[in-house]
Amino acid sequence: MTGRMFIIRWVENIALFSRLTAATLWRVPLIRKNWNLTHTQMKTIGLESLPLVIITALFVGAATVIQAHMQFQGFIPLSYLGFAVSKSIVTELGPVLTAFVVASRISTAIAAEIGSMKTTEQIDALHCLSLDHLRYVVVPKFVASVLMLPVLVIFCELIAFASSTVTALLVTNVTLYEYVAGLKLFFNPFDMFLGIFKTTFFGGAIALSGAYFGLSCEKGAEGIGNATTRAFMLSAILILIIDFFVAFLFL
Repeated sequence: MTGRMFIIRWVENIALFSRLTAATLWRVPLIRKNWNLTHTQMKTIGLESLPLVIITALFVGAATVIQAHMQFQGFIPLSYLGFAVSKSIVTELGPVLTAFVVASRISTAIAAEIGSMKTTEQIDALHCLSLDHLRYVVVPKFVASVLMLPVLVIFCELIAFASSTVTALLVTNVTLYEYVAGLKLFFNPFDMFLGIFKTTFFGGAIALSGAYFGLSCEKGAEGIGNATTRAFMLSAILILIIDFFVAFLFL
């Protein structure tokens, strides 16, 4: 593929993805008429992702304390350890790592499900019945992802704080009082709000990435495999882009 064709293909993909995003957002107000579909997706995206998020949070909290402690030795008082950990988890590690973990499961699952529906002509069957496939297939997944990812991030941060506290008491000389005081030190509620706020965009990006490559999936097992891989790649890229712009605009 020449450089020119590569650029044309990228421009086409951006245009089609933007069109899918606009069409999905336009249909979101109709979600109350088929809320049961969204509720089912919320359980799939939220509850079934919770064990993976918990495991991630446990190790994120522990690793953050160990890394911060190594950097602090001989330079910064350990009373600031809690502050460094809380700032890292609330603003970046909690939201971004949770989004990556959920994307690895959800965007690929959405791409595989919708891709399978397309290759087996179930999407065409919906059209024959005069049913909007975006409204009944894509929008419930989009809304559920937008609603549940902030909830998962809150769980992740709470568990990461608990894990970091236990790790700090076990591997450092800091006391419980000093560490908790450090967690409260310079705490800014806006940081927590901003971290949760941007995860709503992460959730939308994850669902739309899976839906886009599912709807553009080619026939066969290889086509579905390529769709799932590309869905996660796009999700990861969009998460980092959104994170950059939120940090650039608000921090």
